[in-house]
Amino acid sequence: MNDNREKIIVRTSVVGILANIALAAFKAAVGLLSHSIAVVMDAVNNLSDALSSVITIVGTKLAGKAPDKKHPLGYGRLEYLSAMIIAVIVLYAGISSLVESVKKIIHPVAPDYSAIALIIIAVAVVAKIILGLFVKGTGQKVSSDALVASGSDALNDAIISASTLAAAAIYLIFGISLEAWLGAVISVFIVKAGIDILRDTVSQILGERIDAKTAQGIKQTICQVDGVEGAYDLIVNNYGPSRQIGSVHIEVPDTMTAVELDSLERDVSDAVFARHHIILAGISIYAKNTENSEAVRIEKAVRDLLEDYPDVLQMHGFFLDQTEKALQFDIIISYDAPNRKQLYQEIVKKTEVLCPDYTVNVQLDFDISD
Repeated sequence: MNDNREKIIVRTSVVGILANIALAAFKAAVGLLSHSIAVVMDAVNNLSDALSSVITIVGTKLAGKAPDKKHPLGYGRLEYLSAMIIAVIVLYAGISSLVESVKKIIHPVAPDYSAIALIIIAVAVVAKIILGLFVKGTGQKVSSDALVASGSDALNDAIISASTLAAAAIYLIFGISLEAWLGAVISVFIVKAGIDILRDTVSQILGERIDAKTAQGIKQTICQVDGVEGAYDLIVNNYGPSRQIGSVHIEVPDTMTAVELDSLERDVSDAVFARHHIILAGISIYAKNTENSEAVRIEKAVRDLLEDYPDVLQMHGFFLDQTEKALQFDIIISYDAPNRKQLYQEIVKKTEVLCPDYTVNVQLDFDISD
């Protein structure tokens, strides 16, 4: 699957390179002949798009390297690093074009449009729309952020080129030149695109929260396995678009043997990988009281207590050990709570008052996934 994904990304990027080089050549020629700074800057943007596609290919090839002793989880994150390089290139192109546009605003040069120039720009608009839809659609299919970004950028370019046509029409009809100002606007679009790519890429490298739909789907898959009565604390680490490794806590009856647990964990791992292509490298256990009326009563009392705290998002892992006279459970407190630590301490104290005969152990969990 990974080999096929790589081929699709490379093939799509090659199409983007060829299309952008052709468009850049046309626009540069038209811009120079008509003294249009906006068209010339648009051509520069096309060249930066072509270079971005080259970097996407290189990044994809490097990210596809097989895992080794030094990097046992592979090189998938190199795709994000290549996206950072693309962001820097886009930012440089945007800033450079902004400087040139400002110079033209200060020292204006009247544009000289011809029919052929306008036709070429119109063709470029259509070409960019087709290219953008193709690249973005392919990127979404193969989960390539670089392709999705390139496709979106191409669609933005189509809008910008259409604006160039509008400026040309205004000049030809009313004699008002908006070229330099339009060049500045185009530059702002380019800079914004670079900032967006950089922000998204840095966010992915830092480690983003898994989206709610995927998290809930994984937990649902786990809970469908016979013997599992709950799934909590799901963590998924991203080591590249096609390599995700995670861990989870599952709640099981306290009567299960080690052999039964071993078999259950394997079933859970297989089910999650088959449906979601995510490797569960760690599965921990929460024991659930069975046939213990005292545990049922106390758990209900604790849940009633927690209902008074809207910032408590979840309680799980409840277990009552009557032999050791110990009570334990985990709670998740919202990051939006005014004071998470103070709220946690208050809940611990009230639980100790509620259950004076037991040693209370309340674990404050992180809100990692939905």
